[in-house]
Amino acid sequence: MRIPRIFTEQRLQTGELAELEESASHHLSKVLRMQAGRELILFNGKGGEFAATIHEVSKKHVTVSVATHTADNRESPLVLELAIGISRGERFEWVLQKATELGVTKITPLITERTEVKVGGDRQEKMLDRWQQILVSACEQCQRNLLPELSAPIHISDWLNTVNSEFRFVLHHRDSKTLPADQKPNSVSLLIGPEGGLSETEITLAQEKNFNALTLGPRVLRTETAPVAAISLVQYLWGDF
Repeated sequence: MRIPRIFTEQRLQTGELAELEESASHHLSKVLRMQAGRELILFNGKGGEFAATIHEVSKKHVTVSVATHTADNRESPLVLELAIGISRGERFEWVLQKATELGVTKITPLITERTEVKVGGDRQEKMLDRWQQILVSACEQCQRNLLPELSAPIHISDWLNTVNSEFRFVLHHRDSKTLPADQKPNSVSLLIGPEGGLSETEITLAQEKNFNALTLGPRVLRTETAPVAAISLVQYLWGDF
């Protein structure tokens, strides 16, 4: 039987009892219907994971007994940032989930000329909370113990001034360049547009900031397909695939 992996924000210590947050407790007790004595794996994003056993199940909370710590984080040796224009609805959430599963280190949502999603104020805070929960759920599923860093939405021109990755690529389906497989960078930034892609001005601006144009074959990929293909190739060449 599969042992559930549960994320918690609290400090974990071998030999101590920990009361899980309400959402995690509800999932274990109401959805999975788990009782005292069942085994769990806990992680808090600080590194490694803990074996645990359910100690007590109450109406609102599950208390667990924390056991041994394992230091494995299952992280790629490549520091990989995905900067992508915010797309509408479930498309962007799907990208967040798959990028996490594929081992991205950092995700930066971009506001571009063709971004149609409105961000800012309370709406942005709610979006970030939801996006963060998607990353947590993806890490629980794929067995990562460190959450990818999630940045607040930023205008593409502002973000370009902050990039310091060794290799930088902007996806551009009208360019013929491919990845330099014979080289071995330690860090990579991938820049991908929203629906409709990046504008010519934005591509030119990226190239002025030392981004190399990158194509992924002769077909035009959707905004949710392109990052999965690009991340997979990068991880295969320079990461842990």
